[in-house]
Amino acid sequence: MRFCLKHRAVYRYAGMALLAAGILPADTASAPRIRSIVRADARGRLVRTVVVSQRPAQGKPEELKQVDEANVPALVEAVAKQYDVDPLLVHSVIQTESNYNPNAVSPKGAQGLMQLMPGTAKRFGVQNTFDIKQNIEGGVRYLKYLGTLFPDDPRLAIAAYNAGEGAVWKYGNNVPPYRETEQYVQRVNQKLGKARRAAAQKKSSETVQTASAAKPASQEEARSPVQVFVDSEGRLYLRNVNP
Repeated sequence: MRFCLKHRAVYRYAGMALLAAGILPADTASAPRIRSIVRADARGRLVRTVVVSQRPAQGKPEELKQVDEANVPALVEAVAKQYDVDPLLVHSVIQTESNYNPNAVSPKGAQGLMQLMPGTAKRFGVQNTFDIKQNIEGGVRYLKYLGTLFPDDPRLAIAAYNAGEGAVWKYGNNVPPYRETEQYVQRVNQKLGKARRAAAQKKSSETVQTASAAKPASQEEARSPVQVFVDSEGRLYLRNVNP
């Protein structure tokens, strides 16, 4: 019983602290869930951690699907163009970070589609990290900023998005030797490479289709009817006849 009461107290005080900090909304229906996870540390001791996870957005499934599939690609395209960032990179980051879940919250507190930490969101003018447009714009602006810091190696910008630019500088402008960051850079690059190959294949296919559609007309124009006739002396003549 003592353990249960203590367990409930952890939830209660954690919830009160997050509410006071403005991280949790006052509306309990949309508030994130608070749960406790017990893990073993490096010495084998059990350590309890309070984890906040965002509740699913309220609304009909078809409405949520419409937001994800219709608005997000258009917003990514527009915002990426505005800040001169590759939209395929933005999509690769979103897939790796949240898999297009605008209500995602990581155990470390990163929020929204592009998993912005509160400090990063504030740096880039994001007031509501769960607002799709604001989150995408904040994430794209951060990618643009990191790209200017590490223009010679795109991997470093991706690593900095995960671990922070300070971590990249700490290790001499190299990908920090953190397992999470190394795997993150690999996943984003794999998704980006796949997206670029698919885009190139689509463009090539469209070019071939366009050429194929125009080819019959050009061949028909090049082809002229041939007229065969024999003159009064029995000589055979061939003559092209223009249509």
